Amino acid sequence: MIKHFSIIGGCWLAMAVAGLAGEAQASVKYQIPVPTAEQFAWQKMGVIAFAHFGINTFTDREWGDGKEDPQLFNPEQLDASQWVTALKAAGVKLLILTAKHHDGFCLWPSKYTSHSVKNSAWKGGRGDVVREVSAACNKGGLKFGVYLSPWDRHEKTYGDSPAYNEHFRNQLTELLTQYGPVAEVWFDGACGEGPNGKKQEYDWASFYKVVRRCQPGALIAICGPDIRWVGNETGVAKENESSVQKPNPQMHPPVDYVWYPAECDVSIRPGWFFHGAENERVKSLDQLMGIYYQSVGRNSVLLLNVPPDRRGLIHENDVRRLAEFGAEIKRRFAKPLAKTSGRGSLVRLPLRRTARIDHVLISEDIRYGERVKEYVVEGQIKGQWMPLCRGKVVGSLQIQRIAPAEVEAVRLRCLQCEMQPVISRLAVCAVDQ
Repeated sequence: MIKHFSIIGGCWLAMAVAGLAGEAQASVKYQIPVPTAEQFAWQKMGVIAFAHFGINTFTDREWGDGKEDPQLFNPEQLDASQWVTALKAAGVKLLILTAKHHDGFCLWPSKYTSHSVKNSAWKGGRGDVVREVSAACNKGGLKFGVYLSPWDRHEKTYGDSPAYNEHFRNQLTELLTQYGPVAEVWFDGACGEGPNGKKQEYDWASFYKVVRRCQPGALIAICGPDIRWVGNETGVAKENESSVQKPNPQMHPPVDYVWYPAECDVSIRPGWFFHGAENERVKSLDQLMGIYYQSVGRNSVLLLNVPPDRRGLIHENDVRRLAEFGAEIKRRFAKPLAKTSGRGSLVRLPLRRTARIDHVLISEDIRYGERVKEYVVEGQIKGQWMPLCRGKVVGSLQIQRIAPAEVEAVRLRCLQCEMQPVISRLAVCAVDQ
């Protein structure tokens, strides 16, 4: 996969915050970056999934060249409901399907190309993977998203920029008008030369217009204005990863910052597509939990790729690991020893009795933006307040592993903040006991 490295989007909203206790006069309005309702809901999902599936699944390749025989595609046992069940066990809330990868093979019967399921052996050419997956997600309670690669190594108009851009808009419109609600549209930044030897120039603005017109509630990711790539394919965000970023002046009004949260993509296997040789190389539970801490636990969303196999099923090894992953997240964090919320630069968390803790979880109500700029969490130990952990960004969620400590109470002190902090959760856990 190739990513687009420039920041090209975000959201800037004016927000009245007069109702918050301790704020300035009620008539004052402040302008800070805050999420849209869709961005807010997306960030609260925590873990979402990718399903890299297509002609590469049957050629045992990562990148196809567009010359594949469509007849090779034949997932005779395809069961999208099995995918949904397996992913939900891991706590996944949204599934993004690779409707078309760089090879140009379409998982729906697009009328704009012959390189699709309509010319495959699967169901005699009468199948539609996109329809089956979207229906299974709807029935199973997952949000549905689509990945549509702008790079198309099969399409002859690729490189003739105006002609191909129209082709791409047509295919995008098919996906966004025939399969129900779409929560996320994922655009890779991969780009190459066409048969004419010219590099394709994508008309991104027109692609965004199609999304906004056909699916106004959909978020546009990576090469889009709503969600940004974290910058690697290891699923790891940097410490103090912020959703507040500098805007692209070509995309936004002249403001200082915009809301542009990070998505951390990683595959549960070494490759992005299924390869039988990797069946024993599914990431361990410890590896997945380490990724979780460094993505969801660092104010980001984890996009975990789980590639279906040639049968059209998620492999048994992956299913087992997904269940273990979801169960471990619940074990560690579903029932904290204590939790509270509060507004202001000091939030106290009393405990009923002295307890040994090793994790601290902190969340801001990001509907009011990221207000905390530096903080310290302290524990009361034998009557004295001692620092347990420090940081700068809080945002949607910070999970801090700390040295085990016997504490009588915990408090969050915001050392620097922009306006009054709104803490939706301060919680402590004893995970490693």
